[in-house]
Amino acid sequence: MTASQLGLQVDDAVVIHNSDRVALRLAPCDVLARVAPLGHLGDSEFEVEVARRLADVGAPVAELDPRVEPRVHVRDAFAISLWTYYEPAGPEITPADYADVFLGHHAALRRIEVEAPRFTDRVAAALGEVNAREHSPDLSDPDRAFLSDTLSGLSAAISGANAGEQLVHGEPHPGNVLNTSRGPLFVDLATCCRGPVEFDLAHAPEDVGEHYPGADRDLIHRCRALNWALFSAWRWRRDDQMPDRDHWRVEGLDRTRAALDRCGPD
Repeated sequence: MTASQLGLQVDDAVVIHNSDRVALRLAPCDVLARVAPLGHLGDSEFEVEVARRLADVGAPVAELDPRVEPRVHVRDAFAISLWTYYEPAGPEITPADYADVFLGHHAALRRIEVEAPRFTDRVAAALGEVNAREHSPDLSDPDRAFLSDTLSGLSAAISGANAGEQLVHGEPHPGNVLNTSRGPLFVDLATCCRGPVEFDLAHAPEDVGEHYPGADRDLIHRCRALNWALFSAWRWRRDDQMPDRDHWRVEGLDRTRAALDRCGPD
């Protein structure tokens, strides 16, 4: 195994997360291995580069394991990166603390320079999946039209809102924020893109935006609807690997409609 060849002691591996990528806790070396198909090599390399740069400026992010070279390791048909494993600690993150760690993360993201897509590029990719029947054959025509119109309409509305844009996390939902003995840390940095900070805040519990200075509440609502539309589009891909996919296909559409209702007539 890659970790053993790099001098880490591995007697056991426990699956922490299994979707498009697999996360494994390796023991007793206490390493988190993130394993992706080789087709996602570019995403893994981007994530490692962003993590290295953010760690250098003291960002609240999970760090690569310091005992091995900070890079993506290719083995057979997989891209493997090795990270520090953090034990969960403390109570649930409060909205105020969530907003505070967002402020620190966004400040750090403004200090690094990386080539990253704009959030509209992610929308374009999702539209490609929705509009191509061969990519999403189970999606009904009415739901296909609904998702296509929602993605394109909200993308244009958010782009036209004249909000400042910067490098953002991209998907900082509660599952990508670890509560550790060092405080809250963001993980899964492969989703970083350029957009308004409200695009990040829309992934967090609703109360978080109320504690983030200067956040545009209406823009958060639009971004939340867009995020659910993106989530739904990925679930309808023919080759999506998310567990309980059938449930989340229906739930994603329902939550997109509910979020749109909160955006008002515009």
